[in-house]
Amino acid sequence: MNKVGLWSDCHNFPSLPLMKLSAYHKSIGDTIETYMPINHYDLVYASKVFSFTDDIDVESIIQADEVIKGGSGYCISVKDGKEVFDSSRNKPLPKEIEHIYPDYSLYPEYSYAVGFLTRGCPRNCGFCVVGKKEGLCSKQVADLSEFWRGQKEIKLLDPNILACKNHEELLRQLAESNAKVDFTQGLDIRLTNPDNIRLLNQVKTSMLHFAWDDPKQDLTEYFKQFSQYTTVKSDRNKSVYVLTNYNSTIEEDLYRIYTLRDLGYNPYVMIYQKETAPKQIRRLQRWVNCRRIFRVVDKFENYTGGR
Repeated sequence: MNKVGLWSDCHNFPSLPLMKLSAYHKSIGDTIETYMPINHYDLVYASKVFSFTDDIDVESIIQADEVIKGGSGYCISVKDGKEVFDSSRNKPLPKEIEHIYPDYSLYPEYSYAVGFLTRGCPRNCGFCVVGKKEGLCSKQVADLSEFWRGQKEIKLLDPNILACKNHEELLRQLAESNAKVDFTQGLDIRLTNPDNIRLLNQVKTSMLHFAWDDPKQDLTEYFKQFSQYTTVKSDRNKSVYVLTNYNSTIEEDLYRIYTLRDLGYNPYVMIYQKETAPKQIRRLQRWVNCRRIFRVVDKFENYTGGR
């Protein structure tokens, strides 16, 4: 029997890989605990989500026999202002662990289920590593029962579920669960149509997320079509990520923001490489993302905050 320590840089969301590793090691009789530097471990798993967060202090693990690191935070680095994916550092979980039911007792403060039904995305956006890490084809990797057993809420991590050829069946599974579903990574508005919008209407949600990342693509007609068929009518329940500081001008940013607001959606400004973003873009984010201000101040040029 081994003593296994678990560490993650993700503090406001449960680590799915660690929950699966915990379930596996418990199944073979190992003891599991959250990593503490003063304790001895036969094995420590370090899961890192973000490239910019601090790494586990390996030097302090004086009595750990082995340390295994994995996650996007280890295989992604920033070079010349762009994220670079290093496939040699990408360490997928073994199949028998990837498809195990997660150990939710590891995070008792969270009551929802979390997992992937699909992996991969065909978009291959320059600011995103999903295509390089998971492939350029969205494929089903699980049924809902693999990580959900009656929880009232589901956090779905799929990068582009609507790009999967089986997405209608997966949407039916989500609808039949009667759980409230959060599509955390958003839905691809370009892949919506009357049929899958009607299926989405059957899924319980409190918020639908979309994205309008590329200003060179005018997605107005897609958002109009979605509004025509969806039962979600309030802009408070339809949020759209607007990527800024990445191949766009302030005029292009404002066009997307104003258009979305006029169409009945809530724009939400995301800043690529925020630490290098111009002050004007950071002001834009504060204006849009502060809902009370955004609803009162109708034009960016009239916003006086954040100077």
